[in-house]
Order: sequence, then C-alpha cells, then structure tokens
Amino acid sequence: MSTTQTVTSDDILLKLCHSVSHVLSHTSGSRVTHAAMVQNIGRTRLRPDLGCFSIFDGGFSGLVVINFSADAAVEIYRRYMLNMGMPESELAFSHTSDEVGNVMGELMNQILGDFIGKVSKELQTSISQSQPKMLTINKELTISIDANLDEPVTRRVSFRTESNHIFYLEFAMDGTEFVKTEEFEMDEEFDPDSLIEEHGNTKSPWSQMASKGIVADDADDLLDELGI
Repeated sequence: MSTTQTVTSDDILLKLCHSVSHVLSHTSGSRVTHAAMVQNIGRTRLRPDLGCFSIFDGGFSGLVVINFSADAAVEIYRRYMLNMGMPESELAFSHTSDEVGNVMGELMNQILGDFIGKVSKELQTSISQSQPKMLTINKELTISIDANLDEPVTRRVSFRTESNHIFYLEFAMDGTEFVKTEEFEMDEEFDPDSLIEEHGNTKSPWSQMASKGIVADDADDLLDELGI
C-alpha cells in the first residue's frame, strides 16, 4: 500500500520562503536566510519602511507581503546593482529613492515567478499573480490588505541579510491541503547557463555579441546557431 503524501498551507509557505532566500541570495551575490520559526498572526499589514505586496489566485488564493526595513532594502538593492556591474558611485543611498523601489519591485516579481514555477511543477496546479505594488511607508502608518479569503491561514517569517538587517514576509492564503494520490514525474528544470558551460562555452550569448561587436540585426542569427 502506498503512503499518502499531504502538502499543507505551511508547506506552501516554506516553498515561498525558499524562493525569497534563493532569489535574493542569487541576484545580490550575498547570503539571505529565513528563520526556522514561523509566527501565527491575525492579519497581514504593510509596515515601515518599504512594503511590497502581490495577490495571487488560481488553484488557491492568497496574499504575499514583504516589509523591508530601510537598511535591508538599501543593502539588497546596492548588492544587486553591484552584482549587475553597476558602479557604486551611481547607486542610490536612500530607501525612498524611486530606483530602490523599482528594483525591489522587480525582485519581488522574480521571487513570485520562482514560487509559482515550483508550485505549478510540484503541486500540479496553476496560480497567477498581480503586479507587485511597492509603497514607501512612514513610521506612523500601517496598511491592512483584505484579500477576501474564506478561511485564511496567516503567517509571518523573519529574514536576515548578510549584514544582519532584518525584513519580514507576511503570507495569507486559503486553508487548503494537496493530497498526492499517485506517483508522477516532474519536468526537469532547464538552466541555459549550465547547458552553455557543459558544452565548453562559459560566455553567455550576450557577452559573445558584445565581444564580437555583433549588431542587433545579427543577434537572431547567433541565437539560432546556439539553439536559443
């Protein structure tokens, strides 16, 4: 007799925490970790200093809120931009800068994309997200968000940057369970960079175009040759 495997709301939260840590660590070239303890809260809120939220719907509904302290937001932003090759002299210093908000919103989008990809593959369901919204919030203001969930499970998890700055993930979703009734094979993840390296070419197609001075009109031909 096969053992029934059940995935709960807290298991889904753990997948989201892994996506947050993975995406922020990878894009910033630094270590971002989450706490092993999860806090049960009454409702989600946008809190100071920089709050970002997105609503998702589909196989299950929910709300993701990430509240960054000013120090955490600026650290992640600056590490991300430096990791992208931007000169430090051109970077913003304040969490109220539009550039910081735009970058953090893009990182939130990448986090949710990673999370949705894992959920679609591992739980065999489909969810979609709203465009992440980013707000700079002062010390006197918190904003509650109503996602119209029937029986919400609401949790809060703390995260720590490499420089020990703290930020928080708040997560609410319909109380639900996924029960695995039979074995299935998950599609393998495709990593273009690993494939290129495997074939002895450590440079990305974009680096090759830049080093060879290839103009935009020739780009499609090169990508066709690489099978991309």
